[in-house]
Amino acid sequence: MRARLSDIARQAEVSEATVSRVLNDRPGVAAETRQAVLTALDVLGYERPARLRKRSAGLVGLVVPELDNPIFPAFAQTIESALAQSGYTPVLCTQTPGGVTEDEYVEMLLDRQVAGIVFVSGLHADTAADHERYRKLIARPLPIVLINGYAEGIEAPFVSCDDREAGELAVAHLVSLGHRRIGLITGPDRFLPVQRKVAGFRAAMHRLVGATDAEIDELIALSLFGVEGGKAAANRLLDKGVTGIACGSDLMALGAIRAARQRGLSVPGDVSVVGYDDSPLMAFTDPPLTTLRQPVIAMAVAAVRALVDEINGHAAPNSEYVFRPELVSRGSTGIAPQVTHLAAAALTAPATP
Repeated sequence: MRARLSDIARQAEVSEATVSRVLNDRPGVAAETRQAVLTALDVLGYERPARLRKRSAGLVGLVVPELDNPIFPAFAQTIESALAQSGYTPVLCTQTPGGVTEDEYVEMLLDRQVAGIVFVSGLHADTAADHERYRKLIARPLPIVLINGYAEGIEAPFVSCDDREAGELAVAHLVSLGHRRIGLITGPDRFLPVQRKVAGFRAAMHRLVGATDAEIDELIALSLFGVEGGKAAANRLLDKGVTGIACGSDLMALGAIRAARQRGLSVPGDVSVVGYDDSPLMAFTDPPLTTLRQPVIAMAVAAVRALVDEINGHAAPNSEYVFRPELVSRGSTGIAPQVTHLAAAALTAPATP
């Protein structure tokens, strides 16, 4: 036991006497010091004494649309961790095609008497869906927080990545590389994040390229989210001669790269591709994917904090917290082919007297 005390004390940078007081749950230890000792216990793999184990404050539902897209497991893992740190036990509900619906999951969660529910990219993001389901939950009352999607008239906190800014950043990056014929691939237009990305794309193409509305319409290809949807949409855009493609998700971007390669085109030599999410492993694809990173950790922590405040009776502002995406430039984008050719021609042109 003495060796263990010394290990813990060294890890927490406190005295063994302080470690002993914390382990025996005695007073006279500052909250920060107590937390440092408990963290040292966890890091070294020691089990906390029963008296120091945080009791669960209750169950919290976490509803995500799928786990095939790696951004959703990333959100789920971060939200679950933040909930656990606040003393709540997460109940993960994942939808699959033809499986349990969001409404059915909600009924199951209500039967378990959850303290609240976090919805990630749920029906609240679908402008064609009936949002009365959320108002009924709030009227129960049941605290809820909604991530990536906003709807008027729902008195709850929303947490979103700035999709409009993402659309603009993708175009600005491609324009900076010399691209002018730029296309956008994203999902069905009934989803608010899609509408916002399209709006950002349009604004940037107007401002930076001088494209008309009719020209921009030709450069937008909507499809189903996923690799196959991205591939199909990319083929339509490549037929129109685009050299740069901005995508509504990383998986769609991988589909666009596949479409280009099947045509014998090089990425980024002939076509540049920008994704969205920066989901795990995108830095290790071939080529590594340039993408707009969603700040998953910051968004998840904000969502959990708002939900816990609601549960504790401290109403969080019923508004949308918007987080800015970050451009992560990697190997899937390069200088536009026509710019490369012009530069080569300039190098080989005879000097004028």
